[in-house]
Amino acid sequence: MRTAIITDSNSGVTAAEARELGVRVVPMPVIIDGQTYYEGVDLFPEEFYQMLRAGRDVSTSQPAPEDVTRLWDEVLDEGYDEALYIPMSSGLSSSCQTAVILAADYGGRVLVADNHQISVPQKNAVRDALALAAQGLTAAEIKERLEEAGGDSLIYIGVDTLEYLKRGGRITPAVAAMGAVLGIKPLLAIRGERLDTFAKVRGTKHCKALLIESMQKSVESCRKQGIPIRIDAAGSFDRREEEAEWRELAAGAFPGEAIHYDPLSLSISSHTGPGAFAMGLSRRIA
Repeated sequence: MRTAIITDSNSGVTAAEARELGVRVVPMPVIIDGQTYYEGVDLFPEEFYQMLRAGRDVSTSQPAPEDVTRLWDEVLDEGYDEALYIPMSSGLSSSCQTAVILAADYGGRVLVADNHQISVPQKNAVRDALALAAQGLTAAEIKERLEEAGGDSLIYIGVDTLEYLKRGGRITPAVAAMGAVLGIKPLLAIRGERLDTFAKVRGTKHCKALLIESMQKSVESCRKQGIPIRIDAAGSFDRREEEAEWRELAAGAFPGEAIHYDPLSLSISSHTGPGAFAMGLSRRIA
């Protein structure tokens, strides 16, 4: 049984990594001033952040159904017996539900795993799926394993400015204005299907400190329960020195751990803006 693993670009899997891993990636659309671009195809970080900082009108959309099914058809035509699609969490986008509806026309040859992941934890799910497929598990068995572990993931995200959350309608202009005056930085948490404000902190330095402290507590709790986990860091930095500083800070908080870092996808960065910093943990299942 040959099982193809497919994901979307919110996982952070680049074109080069996709070739190395042997996975397919559906590029997420980013709409800038009414024109649709595709992450990793005709839109790349440097130009994206320039447009974002210039105040261009940026929004996101789910992939067109034909773009998703075209990729599914390609892998099945190449001789794969089945495909497992691992999109971003259904709690953050309707693209997962759309994929489930589309998969119903494939007679069980395409399955969709809704394990409520995004960013580096979503990439980890892809790596686990590949390892399980190599062990001979079917798409249905891998989907079950991924979804069982989905609740054991957690991401904390801090943003440098409230401006982009305001533009995306996540907060009101009044809240954004008050936050700018007081230097308030929200610390967001993604657990399962939910994106919530975890805390509001004055100043980026304190927000980073609270994020790390909260992650350390979450990691300790998982270890006490015997849950095998991965710890990762991410960010939407367009300045290398800021990225290096966050990577060093995150790694220093967990000595002896191999902390993997990935840039946040451009579609996520559309909402967080540049300068966002994040850490996540996810259950290791393979």
